[in-house]
Amino acid sequence: MKQIRIFFFTISVVLLALMSVSGCTDSGMNKTDAQETAAATSKSGKQNSTADMELKFVPGDTSTYRASIEYQKSIEWMGSATGKPASFKGGRTGNKIELTFTQQILSTDDSGNAAAKITIRGLKYFKQIRDKVTTDFDSSAAKDANSPLAGLIGQMYTIKITPAGQVSIIDANEARAAVTGASIENITAANLLKDDMLSELHSIPPLPGGNQKQLRIGESWSNLKNFSFDLMGSKSYERNYTLKKIEDKNGRRIAVAGMEAVPSVEGAKELYKEQGTNPITNLFDSQQAYTGRLKLDITEGAVEEYSENLRVQWVIADPSPDSQDQASALKMIAVRSYSMEKIE
Repeated sequence: MKQIRIFFFTISVVLLALMSVSGCTDSGMNKTDAQETAAATSKSGKQNSTADMELKFVPGDTSTYRASIEYQKSIEWMGSATGKPASFKGGRTGNKIELTFTQQILSTDDSGNAAAKITIRGLKYFKQIRDKVTTDFDSSAAKDANSPLAGLIGQMYTIKITPAGQVSIIDANEARAAVTGASIENITAANLLKDDMLSELHSIPPLPGGNQKQLRIGESWSNLKNFSFDLMGSKSYERNYTLKKIEDKNGRRIAVAGMEAVPSVEGAKELYKEQGTNPITNLFDSQQAYTGRLKLDITEGAVEEYSENLRVQWVIADPSPDSQDQASALKMIAVRSYSMEKIE
């Protein structure tokens, strides 16, 4: 029993150091969603109950968006203070990036893909480690005017966007050259301009695309998303999107879709092939939630709003608490959230 408790305490220290930030709900629509969809279908009728769920691009068009990514992880001791290991220190660690940018369509190809010039108009960057704030940058604040991160404002790069919302980077070399340096702020700025980070900031989850792009109210599409939690292993989810309704807004038609994710069996099999089993995760009870919402302007073929939030919680209880102590446990929470909205 003593060895079990030692192992339990050791996990608390190891996970605090190694757990990475990176979520599950019942599949399908709940009663409220189903009622909303049925009402929208009845009200709109057959003529207005279909939507082309894809992005459309016209050379010269310019729009302004705000995109946000947040990563958070936390670990908490639950139980008596006397049972807590002396080396344990909980708290919250993570960061949040908020990028405001102008997107100008430069050209399109025969497949409907667009080359777009991105100009950075504003940036907020917040980072904390075990509840201690290490960076709190806001490009609109006078106090941050001389920060190397302020060098990102006005920088430009080009990206490729598909009608299904997927993004790849064409050229960001000039912007990267503007923030070279050895300071922590310079390194942070350079990391924000890496291909994978830019792709994550500008992409929305893949739309149906191809022959499946036209949907009626109540119809769905899906795609897979994997998340890595480092020491806690990886999880695969099937994101299920359902077209709930089509709204009229100032002469434009806005398609509204909700997302609810479920664990993907096929995705889990692929992850197993790549990584094998993770013995640590079997020690924990977990709860997960992963939901999202999309508003797509189907008149102009542009995203109005998109958001998704993943939250996963792990709990492990002390298998052999002292009789005089309150039962102890460790609770860990990892959160990833993303949003994009058109502001101009």
